[in-house]
Amino acid sequence: MCGIIGYVGRKQAAPLVLEGLRRLEYRGYDSAGLSVLRDGRLHTHKKKGKIDEGLARLLQAQPLEGVLGLGHTRWATHGPPSDENSHPHFDQSGRIAVVHNGVIENYERLKARLPGHTFQSSTDTEVLAHLIGVHYDQLREGKFSGSQVLKSSGGPGAARSPLENLQPENLMTQGAHPLAQAVMGALREVIGAYGLAVICADCPDVLVGARRGSPLIVGVGQGENFLASDATAIATHTREVIYLNDYDVVTLTPERVDVASLGSDTAKVQISKLEFDAEAAERGNFPHFMLKEIFEQPRTVENALRGRLNLDEATANFGGLNMSLAELRAVDRIVIPACGTSWHAALVGEHLFEEFAHLPTEVEYASEFRYRNAPLEKHTLVLVITQSGETADTLAGLRESRRRGHKVLALCNVVGSTIAREADGGIYLHAGPEIGVASTKAFTSQVTALTLLALLMGRIRTLAHSRALQVIRALEAVPRQIETILAQDDAIRQIALKYAQAEDFFFLGRQYNFPVALEGALKLKELSYIHAEGYPAAEMKHGPIAMIDERTPTVILIPADALYEKSFSNLQEIKARQGPIIAVTTEGNTGLAGAVNDVICLPATLEPLFPLLAVVPLQLLAYHIAVARGCDVDKPRNLAKSVTVE
Repeated sequence: MCGIIGYVGRKQAAPLVLEGLRRLEYRGYDSAGLSVLRDGRLHTHKKKGKIDEGLARLLQAQPLEGVLGLGHTRWATHGPPSDENSHPHFDQSGRIAVVHNGVIENYERLKARLPGHTFQSSTDTEVLAHLIGVHYDQLREGKFSGSQVLKSSGGPGAARSPLENLQPENLMTQGAHPLAQAVMGALREVIGAYGLAVICADCPDVLVGARRGSPLIVGVGQGENFLASDATAIATHTREVIYLNDYDVVTLTPERVDVASLGSDTAKVQISKLEFDAEAAERGNFPHFMLKEIFEQPRTVENALRGRLNLDEATANFGGLNMSLAELRAVDRIVIPACGTSWHAALVGEHLFEEFAHLPTEVEYASEFRYRNAPLEKHTLVLVITQSGETADTLAGLRESRRRGHKVLALCNVVGSTIAREADGGIYLHAGPEIGVASTKAFTSQVTALTLLALLMGRIRTLAHSRALQVIRALEAVPRQIETILAQDDAIRQIALKYAQAEDFFFLGRQYNFPVALEGALKLKELSYIHAEGYPAAEMKHGPIAMIDERTPTVILIPADALYEKSFSNLQEIKARQGPIIAVTTEGNTGLAGAVNDVICLPATLEPLFPLLAVVPLQLLAYHIAVARGCDVDKPRNLAKSVTVE
């Protein structure tokens, strides 16, 4: 969940690394640091706090020169945010610098087996740096043969490294650079996840990287090469990238890229083209990335629809499912593991699959699904949903499902991500990079893709042509309808200012709109730190209504649909207890004016598509409340964009 950037080439490294860190700050902003090699010494700046308030000022006062460097922006796991815990970390000699994303689970046992070593931080990463240094020193002394340097840790029940049982000859060290060999040897001792970059004062043109469970990519340039945890960090310098696989170890020089795979004879290497340009990751004229991404939703929904609507057959077409219609027709159950906002999109998908295709569908928290022995029948389709394609829990659920022989499809926004590569097939969202930590455009793109997939599954079963065509026509209207909602931005801002000082909120919806209520509550919590809860509207009287008073606003999603009268009764129960009410309803519904405090009107659409419209004002409401409270909406406290550790 941290950001990594490394550079080797002919240009000054520090400005390039700093630029990359700024682009990666949405992945972690507790602290930041960088190291540059010059005249046989590592020169380092690192500082707690946001980049422009700490590291950038240090660099301005004390510039660092050198053409080899690496940097890191941190989201704390082991050890609180501090200058000492900031990356890079160093080995005992101070000649090897390491930046690391992930968690070394057995770092305490490894640390106990390094007598005489002095540690400057409370991080797991520093232990890894010392371990790499031990292996490197053994190599320099001619004592290293590829076998592990340290004795096995723990007793009979201790967890073991996934590489611990490999024979030395299977560690791909033959012909590798000594620094890469040292990294390989150290990683054989490690239990946990890592994406890391390493440089050494003895190696003026070598940058080593490795990954397991945490994303790392290589940017291939002319006379220069890059390492990064996210393509946005290097998009201004190259469009050619290599997505590393688990257990890959890469050695970069200005002219070469060498990839070895621990425990395998060959590494699978493929150069890919980034599908977005650097401008897509810029804020433009918007004050925050989040607001920009909210306003991009008419275009991103169009992108999710483009080329996938088949009017003649009243169905959806996909190029990447890698499943025949017969295989899709044989599916008799769908299970959807997901996390956070993707979990809320999955709940909308549950309604869609069950209504359009009459397919039993269950939504699972990916973090729980991976540890449950959930019964999955032979014809169960597992559909994982993730914006980043790197979410650790979702990836684990995918791997477990495939291990058990089930087809796994993925809804993913990042081409080349681990989940996109490991799934049997899937659907790309084509939403472009999402920089704001609180997801917005990914949600609407996910719901759009789920609607299309449910439409396809329905058409090969029982969904009538006329109903399917009605859905398609309504989908085509959604981008324009979102534009009309965005035109209400100032009015929604005025509503937000009325309630910006509230300390509790409720969000209510029924059927398709209950997941949107959950998502609205999550956005408000993430951005403004206001306590908020989402509930099915009828559930309020089963307990939560005890919390209602004149200081607790309720946002109720109440379209003019089949359950309107029921929802209106729930609204009246809140009004009777003096609770302020903000209603999100369908245009032309005049019956609410005297019953609520504020109304946000949305264009009319089909019931299954109302979530695509209703979530937009909730995003804007949360955004404007957070701004009014002085919160950093792009970098909410304690959060990181991509959760790549368990």
